[in-house]
Amino acid sequence: MLNENYLKLPGSYLFSGIANKVNEYSKKNPDADIIRLGIGDVTKPLCSAVIDELHRAVDEMASADTFKGYAPDLGYEFLRHAMAQNDYRDRGCDISDDEVFISDGAKSDSANIQEIFSKDVKIAVCDPVYPVYVDSNVMAGRAGDYDEMTSGWSNVFYMPCVASNNFIPEIPSESENIKLIYLCFPNNPTGEVIDKENLQKWVDFANKTGAVIIYDAAYEAYITDSSIPKSIYECEGARTCAIELRSFSKNAGFTGLRLGATIVPHDIKFYSEVKKEEVELHSLWKRRHGTKYNGAPYIVQRAGFACYTDEGKKQIKEQVAGYMENAKFIKNGLKEIGYTVFGGENSPYVWLHTPGDMTSWEFFDLLLEKVQVVGTPGSGFGPSGEHFFRLTAFGSYENSVKAIERIRTL
Repeated sequence: MLNENYLKLPGSYLFSGIANKVNEYSKKNPDADIIRLGIGDVTKPLCSAVIDELHRAVDEMASADTFKGYAPDLGYEFLRHAMAQNDYRDRGCDISDDEVFISDGAKSDSANIQEIFSKDVKIAVCDPVYPVYVDSNVMAGRAGDYDEMTSGWSNVFYMPCVASNNFIPEIPSESENIKLIYLCFPNNPTGEVIDKENLQKWVDFANKTGAVIIYDAAYEAYITDSSIPKSIYECEGARTCAIELRSFSKNAGFTGLRLGATIVPHDIKFYSEVKKEEVELHSLWKRRHGTKYNGAPYIVQRAGFACYTDEGKKQIKEQVAGYMENAKFIKNGLKEIGYTVFGGENSPYVWLHTPGDMTSWEFFDLLLEKVQVVGTPGSGFGPSGEHFFRLTAFGSYENSVKAIERIRTL
């Protein structure tokens, strides 16, 4: 028997679909100079601190005295300690080394974390939303049936994030009985952020209702406003209700190396119908991690450790600042042209309203065919993304300038 839930998924994964359309256009127009500001892949090379550490780690693998085989499935202690200290304890967050689970990236963890919950658990997602959160729950049989009229799933509670609520989801009624909540800030795709006061309300709601928050903080390095929390654990009570996802992809450019982490505090528990008591999610994720994952490569974890050295921190900060210059130029340029634009200030994503009544995919086709600029249709992120479009700041500054110049001619 097949897992028929896979057959419920409509079409291909969003970014695969975009790639296919661009490839088809390229075959028909081989000389086209296409500027790609769609998929959130970085373009700057790894910083020298990371490269130097990679070389040292590779050299270690050439000697019997320093060779490393299988990595510890939960991560090497040197990296778990560096993350817990620098990303959490130095910021006043109570996270211990053993609450850090090293992985090959936030995408994998955001898809896999649902495995430790019952198929009957009701989930809530922001709308628009990173597709992996929903698709992984569809594959698990938790999302219900797809409604083409609404572009949504019957068992998923969608929380619209639109201009009228400042792109911050409204807390649902307790009667909805939601037990798994996905939040991502700085948000992908809108590029907007949540302040501590509003994030605290979500933590309070989760603790009151016995829900768990999956908090995706993959873009925290882009936050420049000191009033915006970089971790959900800056909120009181988050240790008892929140699991946080971290990534090295967007801050340190590890999209080609693959490295991330999931933070699961010992204090977060969920009721077991079998044991008739609350069970630590830490122990469940540890069991799952140890069974299904062999650990991130030693050389990659050494590269991750380099990000926490003084030189590594300095160089990564410079790289992030470079991408934010791109975001600033793209946002200001679009506003000058007359577009309504959001994001791009504490995030590498710029979220714009399509002109007139044009749909997201119509605008995608217009940009590709008329000016050879690729972005991401907002409707691919959910119903509330229709008539919106995402551009990333992960290209070069030159291409960012060129893209705006081309869009200006439309």
